[in-house]
Amino acid sequence: MVSSLGLGTLTWGRDTDLEQASEQLRMFLDAGGNLLDTATTYGEGESEKLIGTLLDEEFSRDDLVICSKAGVRAGDPPSVDASRANLLRGLDQTLERMGTAYIDVWFVHHYDPFVRVEETLTALEMALRSGRARYVGVSNYPAWAMAELAVLLGQDRYEVAAVQGEYSLVNRQVEEEVLGAAEHFDSSFIAWSPLGRGVLTGKYQTSIPPDSRAASPHLQGFVSPYLSAEYQPIIEAVLAGAEGLEWDPLKLALAWVKDAPGVTSALTGARSAQQFAAILKAADAHVPHQIRVALNEASE
Repeated sequence: MVSSLGLGTLTWGRDTDLEQASEQLRMFLDAGGNLLDTATTYGEGESEKLIGTLLDEEFSRDDLVICSKAGVRAGDPPSVDASRANLLRGLDQTLERMGTAYIDVWFVHHYDPFVRVEETLTALEMALRSGRARYVGVSNYPAWAMAELAVLLGQDRYEVAAVQGEYSLVNRQVEEEVLGAAEHFDSSFIAWSPLGRGVLTGKYQTSIPPDSRAASPHLQGFVSPYLSAEYQPIIEAVLAGAEGLEWDPLKLALAWVKDAPGVTSALTGARSAQQFAAILKAADAHVPHQIRVALNEASE
């Protein structure tokens, strides 16, 4: 059983140092969380190394459900490579960096149209049979490719245990097919960037804060797609709804995703413990029906 809120570690080891990460993880566990998400490319491996240090010095491995992802090569820009060799190389690097014998849920990070599904399938089955992964999943996959892989895994009595996809009020594409496919194959759905890469907090409305991801040289390209004018009506709807409820916009945007049909958990990350404290305050919030309807209409 995973917590409805997951702790993302995209900035760990780079913008979030060991002390800040330790404080966040302690707060998360104390609040009842257990889902910790990382990837081979986060901080070019530094995120996983930092997690390994925390597991070695402060935290029990048994208290966490750790997800990691492989299949993307670091670079500028990064490139997708879901070949068997690259996937298994990434898995072994992950285990070594974190000093653990297994990953709870190991994901193929992105769909790769240039690699045959049978090759990716072989990597997943090898990870499961060797015990290096307890469960496997896919991230950023079109529904048809996820379904194809699920059917093939099922022939060997394995399953796509979880699916990750971007989901927020500024990106609802997974509603078209992915959520339905996950439900059909009884796969958990884990939403990443439920705050619209930060824009739904309203912090970019007047300027770009110097300590934000949009101001970071290595993350500004991650945020910039949602800074365009086409998303302003959605952001303004969130701000208006939050004002009416006397909530923080972050709380409303996160609760909208967390309560959405088919969502098992929503991944959120923060650069500092102070930012993460605000996220935890939203963990138990539920969006009133009328506000949800209004936000649905604004973001269609």
